[in-house]
Amino acid sequence: MKALLTRKLGMTSLISEDGSTVSVTLLTAKANTITQIKNLEKDGYNAVQLGFEEKKNGKAQTGHLRAAKTSAKAMREFSIIDDELPNLNIGDQINADIFEVGEHVNVTGVSKGKGFAGTIKRHGFHRGRKTHGGRSYRRPGSIGSMYPQRIFPGKKMAGHMGHTQVTTKNLRIALIDNDNGIIGVEGAVPGPKKGLVLLKGAK
Repeated sequence: MKALLTRKLGMTSLISEDGSTVSVTLLTAKANTITQIKNLEKDGYNAVQLGFEEKKNGKAQTGHLRAAKTSAKAMREFSIIDDELPNLNIGDQINADIFEVGEHVNVTGVSKGKGFAGTIKRHGFHRGRKTHGGRSYRRPGSIGSMYPQRIFPGKKMAGHMGHTQVTTKNLRIALIDNDNGIIGVEGAVPGPKKGLVLLKGAK
């Protein structure tokens, strides 16, 4: 099971062996704790829950994390296969060394919120003509017909933009610094600085 909870630090650039510059996103790679193990017999599926960072928890969460002897600030669940279950125990630590430089991963994060946006910014609509008589510069235009006298769900219109879960696949790991707890991933990673980022091995 190759999965790790991290936080986004920011972007920088590295110089590769051939002299080209590569954009890299730096992520904190603090140790994750296995807080729960789910199996097919009891829960209906195989999964592992990871806890990340620490905070003061309420009674319900304290009871849930008692076996792992930790106080997780963020928790996420990852599906696994049967062969990996015997090798895992509640309370085990998972670090950045489960990944290798050059390995490809899928990165999941919550994108930056843009607030209320129009159709041009949100969906890439064309603007109207700016000539004599034209007044529909940034209006969406017709959004429906006389029948069935309603707007179908999913119609591209103005509304809330961003702040959604986004997964970027097959990003290459360019750097692993176990001493400082940092992982560098080539390319851009969704979300703002200090945002929670999930790393998972690409199949």
